[in-house]
Amino acid sequence: MPDTAHRPVRVLRIIARLNVGGPAIHVTLLTDGLRPPDFESTLVCGNIGPQEGDMAYLAEERGIQPVIIPELGRALSPLRDLVTLVKLWRLMRRQQPDIVHTHTAKAGFVGRVAAWLARVPVRVHTFHGHVLHGYFNPAKTRLFLALERLTARLSDRLITISPALADELATEYRVAPRDKFEVVPLGLELTPYAETPRHGGDFRARFNIPPEAKLVGSVGRIVPIKNHNLFLQMAQRVRDVFPNAHFVIVGDGESRAATEATVDALGLREAVTFTGFLRDLRSVYSDLDLLVISSDNEGTPTSVIQALAAGVPVVSTAVGGVPDLLRGGEYGRLAAPRNPAALAEAIIAALEDYHTDQAAIQAAMLAQYDAARLVNDMATLYRKLLAEKTETRQR
Repeated sequence: MPDTAHRPVRVLRIIARLNVGGPAIHVTLLTDGLRPPDFESTLVCGNIGPQEGDMAYLAEERGIQPVIIPELGRALSPLRDLVTLVKLWRLMRRQQPDIVHTHTAKAGFVGRVAAWLARVPVRVHTFHGHVLHGYFNPAKTRLFLALERLTARLSDRLITISPALADELATEYRVAPRDKFEVVPLGLELTPYAETPRHGGDFRARFNIPPEAKLVGSVGRIVPIKNHNLFLQMAQRVRDVFPNAHFVIVGDGESRAATEATVDALGLREAVTFTGFLRDLRSVYSDLDLLVISSDNEGTPTSVIQALAAGVPVVSTAVGGVPDLLRGGEYGRLAAPRNPAALAEAIIAALEDYHTDQAAIQAAMLAQYDAARLVNDMATLYRKLLAEKTETRQR
C-alpha cells in the first residue's frame, strides 16, 4: 500500500462524458474541491454525443483540464471499449492513483476493470441512478445487470446518492450486499439560487411569457426516460382548470423533435415554450411557479434541489430517489408515474395552495446539499477506505 501520510492522495475520477446533468456537476465539484495539499485529482471523460448539451465549461471555469479518451462513450461497443480499457490501464500505470472513482454505467464498467488490472488500491463507483429500468430492451438490460454485478465484485465501495437507490440496487437487483453501499448525498453550489429574488421577470420577458400566467416548467434533457409526453398530457388537463397556464421545457436532447410534434398534436403550441439548453438557470427558477419532474426513472435530480433552494415548489412522479429527496411528500408533491391524471391533479393542487413553507424547505436544501459538505464527505470516505485497505494488507 502507498504511504499517503506524506503526500497527497491521488484520485483518478472517470465519467463517460460531461453532458448536461447532475453527474457532470458532481464530478466537477469533487475534482475542484479535492485539491492539494491533501489530494491530487485527475478527471477523465469521453466526448459529448450528438444532440447533447455540453457542461465542460464548468470544468474550464475552475481550471480543470480533463483527460479526454474519445472512445469512452455511452453505448457499449466491444472494440471501442477494449481501446478505452487499454488507454485507462496505461494512464493508471503511469499516474499510479491511490483511488479510482468511476461515475455512470459505461465508465463504471471499463474504469473498474482497468483499475483492477492496474492493481489500484481502492476502487469506488457512484450510482447517480441506474439503467436497469426504463432504458433498454430486456436482453440489453440483463447484460447491464450482469456487468454491474461483476464490477461490483471489483469495487471496494459502491456509492449512491439516496438511501432508496441503495436499497433498490441491493434488494431488487442484487447488484451487491447492502453493506457494500455507502450513501453520499449530492452537493451543489446553491447560494446563487437562494439569493436570486423570486419572480424577477427576466426569463418571462426573454421568452415572451405573460407575467400573469401560471408558469410550470421542466428542466433537463429531453430524452425518453424523462417522459415529456406525460408532461404534455398533464398540461392539457391543467389548462382546463388554469386556462392561462404556460409550460416551459428548458433543455434539449434526442427526443426534442418528437416532443415538439406532440405539442402540435395536442394543440398546445401557444401554451408551450422550448428554450434549449441554458447555462444560467437562476432567472428560470426565479420566474417558475412550479417545477415538474415527469420521469419514468430518476436518481436524485439536481433540478429539484436547485428549484427548492430557489424557493420554487416541486411536483414529481414518485420514482427513484425523488421520494427520499422530497421526504415522502413533505418537501413537494408526489404522483404515480405514467399517470397524466394523477400528475395533473397534484399540479393543480400545488398551484391552488401556496401555503407550504418554502422558506423552511429552502433552508433545508442549503444545509443538506451544500458542495462543501459533499467534498468533506468524500474526503472522509476516501481516507477511511485507504485506512481499511492498509489494515487488511498488514494482517
